[in-house]
Amino acid sequence: MATWQCVKQCGACCHLDPADRPDLEEYLSPDELELYLSMVGEGGWCINFNHTTRECNIYSQRPRFCRVEAEIFEDMYGIEPEDLNDFAIACCSQQIEGVYGDRSLEIIRFDQAIGILEY
Repeated sequence: MATWQCVKQCGACCHLDPADRPDLEEYLSPDELELYLSMVGEGGWCINFNHTTRECNIYSQRPRFCRVEAEIFEDMYGIEPEDLNDFAIACCSQQIEGVYGDRSLEIIRFDQAIGILEY
C-alpha cells in the first residue's frame, strides 16, 4: 500500500496560482484567503519558496493551509483522518503533474517515495 510523504525539494505545492485553485474561498477563511493571495508571487509561485534550494523559507512558521495534518485536512476539507493518506497522495500527484508534468523527475521521485514505483 502506498503511504503518503512529502518529498523534499519538490515544491509543487508552493505553486499557488489562484487560477489553478478556483475554489479557495470554499476552504479558506477570509483572513487565510487574504494571506494566501499575499503569498502569490511571480509566475504563481509562493514568495517564500526558494527556487535555488527548492525549499520553503518559512517552513516551521508556514500557515495552516500549507500543512498536511489530519486535523487540518478534516477541518478544511472534511477529510476523515483515515482517508488522509489516499487524499494527500491524489492531491500531490495532481499538483506535481500539473506543475512539472506526468513524466517529470518530481513525479518519479514522489512515486518512489510513496512506494508505488520500484527503485
